[in-house]
Amino acid sequence: MDKVPAAVQAARLHVTKILAASQAADAPFIIVSVHEQRLYLFELGRLSATYPVSSSAYGIGNTNGSNRTPLGLHKIAEKFGDHEPIGMIFKARRPTGDLAKILTQPVKGEGDDVTSRIMWLQGLEPGVNEGPGVDSHKRYIYIHGTPEEGLIGTPESHGCIRMKNKQVIALFNQVPVGTLVDIID
Repeated sequence: MDKVPAAVQAARLHVTKILAASQAADAPFIIVSVHEQRLYLFELGRLSATYPVSSSAYGIGNTNGSNRTPLGLHKIAEKFGDHEPIGMIFKARRPTGDLAKILTQPVKGEGDDVTSRIMWLQGLEPGVNEGPGVDSHKRYIYIHGTPEEGLIGTPESHGCIRMKNKQVIALFNQVPVGTLVDIID
Protein backbone atom coordinates (compact mmCIF):
# COMPACT_ATOMS: atom_id res chain seq x y z
CA MET A 1 0.00 0.00 0.00
CA ASP A 2 1.21 3.49 -0.82
CA LYS A 3 2.56 5.78 1.89
CA VAL A 4 -0.11 8.30 2.84
CA PRO A 5 1.03 11.96 2.61
CA ALA A 6 0.55 14.21 5.65
CA ALA A 7 -2.20 16.26 3.94
CA VAL A 8 -4.16 13.07 3.24
CA GLN A 9 -3.68 11.94 6.84
CA ALA A 10 -5.03 15.29 8.06
CA ALA A 11 -8.05 14.98 5.75
CA ARG A 12 -8.59 11.39 6.97
CA LEU A 13 -8.75 12.60 10.57
CA HIS A 14 -11.18 15.38 9.61
CA VAL A 15 -13.55 13.01 7.78
CA THR A 16 -13.25 10.38 10.52
CA LYS A 17 -14.45 12.96 13.08
CA ILE A 18 -17.39 13.95 10.86
CA LEU A 19 -18.42 10.30 10.44
CA ALA A 20 -18.06 9.57 14.16
CA ALA A 21 -20.23 12.57 15.03
CA SER A 22 -22.93 11.33 12.63
CA GLN A 23 -22.94 7.79 14.08
CA ALA A 24 -21.38 6.43 10.85
CA ALA A 25 -17.81 5.77 12.02
CA ASP A 26 -17.58 2.52 10.02
CA ALA A 27 -18.65 4.09 6.70
CA PRO A 28 -16.15 4.07 3.83
CA PHE A 29 -14.84 7.43 2.61
CA ILE A 30 -12.62 8.84 -0.11
CA ILE A 31 -9.86 11.45 -0.09
CA VAL A 32 -8.76 12.84 -3.48
CA SER A 33 -5.40 14.63 -3.47
CA VAL A 34 -5.07 16.99 -6.42
CA HIS A 35 -1.39 17.52 -5.57
CA GLU A 36 -0.68 13.78 -5.60
CA GLN A 37 -3.15 13.01 -8.43
CA ARG A 38 -4.36 10.08 -6.31
CA LEU A 39 -7.58 8.83 -4.81
CA TYR A 40 -7.44 7.13 -1.41
CA LEU A 41 -10.25 4.81 -0.29
CA PHE A 42 -10.61 4.27 3.45
CA GLU A 43 -12.70 1.50 4.94
CA LEU A 44 -13.19 1.13 8.70
CA GLY A 45 -10.89 4.15 9.04
CA ARG A 46 -7.97 2.38 7.33
CA LEU A 47 -6.54 2.82 3.85
CA SER A 48 -7.86 -0.03 1.72
CA ALA A 49 -7.00 1.12 -1.83
CA THR A 50 -5.32 3.92 -3.71
CA TYR A 51 -5.68 4.80 -7.37
CA PRO A 52 -4.04 7.28 -9.74
CA VAL A 53 -6.47 9.91 -11.04
CA SER A 54 -6.57 13.00 -13.20
CA SER A 55 -8.07 16.23 -11.96
CA SER A 56 -8.64 19.37 -14.03
CA ALA A 57 -6.11 20.60 -16.58
CA TYR A 58 -7.22 24.09 -15.49
CA GLY A 59 -6.31 23.66 -11.83
CA ILE A 60 -8.50 23.91 -8.76
CA GLY A 61 -11.52 26.14 -8.34
CA ASN A 62 -15.19 25.99 -7.55
CA THR A 63 -16.69 28.63 -9.84
CA ASN A 64 -19.34 27.62 -12.37
CA GLY A 65 -17.92 27.50 -15.90
CA SER A 66 -14.29 27.36 -14.74
CA ASN A 67 -13.68 23.72 -15.74
CA ARG A 68 -11.61 23.47 -12.54
CA THR A 69 -11.72 20.75 -9.89
CA PRO A 70 -13.61 21.89 -6.78
CA LEU A 71 -12.06 21.41 -3.36
CA GLY A 72 -13.83 20.51 -0.14
CA LEU A 73 -16.15 17.95 1.33
CA HIS A 74 -18.60 16.25 -1.02
CA LYS A 75 -20.71 13.13 -1.02
CA ILE A 76 -21.59 10.70 -3.76
CA ALA A 77 -25.13 11.81 -4.55
CA GLU A 78 -25.88 9.38 -7.36
CA LYS A 79 -24.24 6.48 -9.19
CA PHE A 80 -24.70 5.48 -12.83
CA GLY A 81 -23.55 2.59 -14.98
CA ASP A 82 -24.00 -0.48 -12.81
CA HIS A 83 -23.64 -3.60 -15.00
CA GLU A 84 -22.64 -1.63 -18.12
CA PRO A 85 -19.63 -3.04 -20.01
CA ILE A 86 -16.19 -1.56 -19.53
CA GLY A 87 -15.67 1.43 -21.83
CA MET A 88 -19.38 2.26 -22.22
CA ILE A 89 -19.69 5.93 -23.23
CA PHE A 90 -22.25 8.00 -21.30
CA LYS A 91 -24.00 11.19 -22.41
CA ALA A 92 -26.11 12.99 -19.79
CA ARG A 93 -25.48 9.98 -17.49
CA ARG A 94 -27.12 7.58 -19.92
CA PRO A 95 -25.30 4.78 -21.75
CA THR A 96 -25.02 5.54 -25.46
CA GLY A 97 -24.51 1.94 -26.56
CA ASP A 98 -21.06 2.84 -27.90
CA LEU A 99 -17.81 1.59 -26.39
CA ALA A 100 -14.78 3.89 -26.25
CA LYS A 101 -11.41 2.96 -27.67
CA ILE A 102 -9.21 2.93 -24.55
CA LEU A 103 -5.94 4.80 -25.13
CA THR A 104 -3.17 3.43 -22.94
CA GLN A 105 -0.48 5.69 -24.39
CA PRO A 106 -0.18 9.29 -23.07
CA VAL A 107 -2.16 10.84 -25.92
CA LYS A 108 -5.33 12.96 -26.08
CA GLY A 109 -8.48 11.44 -27.51
CA GLU A 110 -11.00 13.15 -29.74
CA GLY A 111 -13.31 14.28 -26.94
CA ASP A 112 -13.89 14.22 -23.20
CA ASP A 113 -15.88 11.00 -22.99
CA VAL A 114 -17.25 9.78 -19.67
CA THR A 115 -16.90 6.00 -19.58
CA SER A 116 -17.71 2.84 -17.59
CA ARG A 117 -19.11 4.32 -14.33
CA ILE A 118 -20.19 7.67 -12.89
CA MET A 119 -20.28 8.79 -9.27
CA TRP A 120 -21.94 12.24 -9.25
CA LEU A 121 -20.69 14.47 -6.44
CA GLN A 122 -22.68 16.92 -4.34
CA GLY A 123 -20.85 19.63 -2.42
CA LEU A 124 -21.48 19.82 1.31
CA GLU A 125 -19.90 23.20 2.06
CA PRO A 126 -22.22 26.18 1.40
CA GLY A 127 -20.41 28.94 -0.48
CA VAL A 128 -17.46 26.66 -1.21
CA ASN A 129 -18.85 23.81 -3.34
CA GLU A 130 -22.59 24.10 -2.69
CA GLY A 131 -24.93 26.92 -3.63
CA PRO A 132 -25.13 29.70 -6.21
CA GLY A 133 -22.10 30.09 -8.46
CA VAL A 134 -20.07 27.24 -6.95
CA ASP A 135 -22.34 24.18 -6.84
CA SER A 136 -20.43 20.97 -7.64
CA HIS A 137 -23.62 19.03 -8.34
CA LYS A 138 -24.94 21.64 -10.77
CA ARG A 139 -21.46 21.72 -12.37
CA TYR A 140 -21.77 17.96 -13.04
CA ILE A 141 -18.62 17.07 -11.13
CA TYR A 142 -18.13 13.29 -11.31
CA ILE A 143 -15.68 10.57 -10.50
CA HIS A 144 -15.72 8.64 -13.79
CA GLY A 145 -13.82 6.48 -16.24
CA THR A 146 -12.02 7.89 -19.26
CA PRO A 147 -10.76 6.53 -22.58
CA GLU A 148 -7.54 8.55 -22.02
CA GLU A 149 -6.05 6.07 -19.54
CA GLY A 150 -2.50 6.87 -20.63
CA LEU A 151 -2.95 10.40 -19.23
CA ILE A 152 -4.12 9.29 -15.79
CA GLY A 153 -1.81 10.70 -13.13
CA THR A 154 -1.60 14.12 -14.77
CA PRO A 155 -4.18 16.95 -14.64
CA GLU A 156 -6.22 16.50 -17.84
CA SER A 157 -9.94 16.68 -17.03
CA HIS A 158 -12.47 19.49 -17.35
CA GLY A 159 -13.14 19.53 -13.60
CA CYS A 160 -14.05 15.94 -12.83
CA ILE A 161 -11.91 13.22 -11.28
CA ARG A 162 -10.99 10.76 -14.02
CA MET A 163 -9.95 7.16 -13.34
CA LYS A 164 -8.88 4.12 -15.32
CA ASN A 165 -11.93 2.10 -16.30
CA LYS A 166 -11.27 -1.12 -14.37
CA GLN A 167 -10.37 0.94 -11.29
CA VAL A 168 -13.48 3.15 -11.43
CA ILE A 169 -15.61 0.00 -11.68
CA ALA A 170 -13.86 -1.47 -8.63
CA LEU A 171 -14.37 1.76 -6.66
CA PHE A 172 -18.01 2.03 -7.80
CA ASN A 173 -18.64 -1.49 -6.46
CA GLN A 174 -17.02 -0.68 -3.09
CA VAL A 175 -18.79 2.54 -2.12
CA PRO A 176 -22.48 3.34 -1.66
CA VAL A 177 -24.40 6.49 -2.46
CA GLY A 178 -23.76 8.90 0.42
CA THR A 179 -20.04 8.12 0.68
CA LEU A 180 -18.07 11.21 1.73
CA VAL A 181 -15.43 12.47 -0.71
CA ASP A 182 -12.97 15.12 0.46
CA ILE A 183 -11.07 16.76 -2.41
CA ILE A 184 -7.90 18.42 -1.13
CA ASP A 185 -5.11 20.43 -2.74
